[in-house]
Amino acid sequence: MIKTSHDILKSVNDFLDQLPYERKPQSLYDPIRYVLSIGGKRIRPVLMLMAYNLYHEDPEAILMPACGLETYHNYTLLHDDLMDNADLRRGHETVHKHWNANKAILSGDSMLVLAYQRIAQVPSDKLEAVLECFTETALEIGEGQEYDMTFETRNDVCEEEYIEMIRLKTSVLLACATKIGAILADAPEEDIVNLYKFGEQLGLAFQLQDDLLDVYGDSKVFGKAIGGDIASNKKTYMLINAYNRADTKQRAELTRWIEAKTFNREVKVASVTRLYDEIGIRQLCEEKINDYFLQAALCLEKVNVPEERKQALRQYMDELLHRNK
Repeated sequence: MIKTSHDILKSVNDFLDQLPYERKPQSLYDPIRYVLSIGGKRIRPVLMLMAYNLYHEDPEAILMPACGLETYHNYTLLHDDLMDNADLRRGHETVHKHWNANKAILSGDSMLVLAYQRIAQVPSDKLEAVLECFTETALEIGEGQEYDMTFETRNDVCEEEYIEMIRLKTSVLLACATKIGAILADAPEEDIVNLYKFGEQLGLAFQLQDDLLDVYGDSKVFGKAIGGDIASNKKTYMLINAYNRADTKQRAELTRWIEAKTFNREVKVASVTRLYDEIGIRQLCEEKINDYFLQAALCLEKVNVPEERKQALRQYMDELLHRNK
């Protein structure tokens, strides 16, 4: 039976809620339980189970490694929040705010080890391939984070560099999820390759959607104040293209806002958004998102399973395409 994304999401959340933390001291593991309990879209474990479900009827059989991948993802968020000195994550206090920075570092380190332990709970004949895929992905994500941080001090970041950064920081983990699901399902090598590419293209679309929603989303739905990227001069697809496509007057105004040391946040966000509107950045970003979704769909089309078995994954793609948070 092919499970819907909603059925699989429920299985993932139930499994995460029931994971025991029996080691001592409990205070080391409390932040890990906390981080995994405050929600999230669970896209990575859902994708892993759905990829596996293309071939087998029992996706619950791989819940532990799938939730290991979610553990890893949340570990990266925990440390990202510390590096960014962020106060909130999903409407809750971040670990370094709820506890302190030392706790975030140490519990985060333990969370990474737990992620490996959970991901390694696969059949022995699959262990090498699974760990090779995950380890390469984890290294790439660190590389993506480093690029993201170095971009903060550069004003010459080009679109190609930005796309490569989000590929490494975000999309390779979605690709890893679909690839590991396929590996555990004994999928043919050609399918494994196409499912990896599917996840990669989906991840690029997903990150560009975040860029778009940060400017044009509804703060009540999106879960955080709109315009955070603009306020912090974050080098996004939108800012890079606005600067490159602006006329002389528009570029001068954009530069003034980027270089301003003091400013009214609401005025800056409104002014830069107006420039984006004038330059046509929203439409440009939406077209790029749609293109990546199309590429993902073409990769899924190449996967050699009956069309009806792909329907749930196509439906999930459609839900992600039309998301508003």
